Amino acid sequence: MLNLLLVGLGGFIGAISRYLIGSYFEGHSEFLSFPIGILIVNLVGCLIIGMLAGVAESTTLISEEIKLMLFVGLLGSFTTFSTFSHDTMNFITNGLLIHAMLNVLLSVVIGIFAVAVGFKSMDLIFN
Repeated sequence: MLNLLLVGLGGFIGAISRYLIGSYFEGHSEFLSFPIGILIVNLVGCLIIGMLAGVAESTTLISEEIKLMLFVGLLGSFTTFSTFSHDTMNFITNGLLIHAMLNVLLSVVIGIFAVAVGFKSMDLIFN
């Protein structure tokens, strides 16, 4: 039961954070009608999950329960693969293939890079 509450708490915080950050950037950026808010949220989430994974692997600072709350709850609801996929499909449907490819390239390549940077930075700090 505690695990469910922790995931729910993390999910609540992550979903609200995603909404606020995504809304801010969507409202303040009309860069080629590109979903910059979702891109930023997903890349920040990648960096954070890399950092937390680095801390969790290098130390005992993060308990299994807190990992569950942060990884599954908070970051699971903060980042959004479904919105990324929907935005990409909309680009394809509207004939904006360059936008679709750019969205995939930026999200996937920079996302993986952000996870690696986050993980490595914590590895350097704690080891």
